[in-house]
Amino acid sequence: MTETGPRTPAPSDEQLDEALLTELLTQAAGTPDAVSTDFLDTEFENLGYDSLALLETAGLIQARWGTVLPDQVVVEIRTPRELIALVNTALNGR
Repeated sequence: MTETGPRTPAPSDEQLDEALLTELLTQAAGTPDAVSTDFLDTEFENLGYDSLALLETAGLIQARWGTVLPDQVVVEIRTPRELIALVNTALNGR
């Protein structure tokens, strides 16, 4: 994971959205191979992100919100839309 300096906790009401997910993915694993208008439903594999990139992103999510996503669940996620739903469900359950 690339460190860019101290992290500040996210506001308690902040949710994960497409823009923030793109930022976190880029921090974790670099710019996606291709981003199209249907980015949310494009499989991570087709965007150039593997399971390690998703686990790194999950680490950034944990650092930002304190929400732990089980590794086994994270590696099964196929699209950005699924990851956003998973994270926001976890955040709403806090």
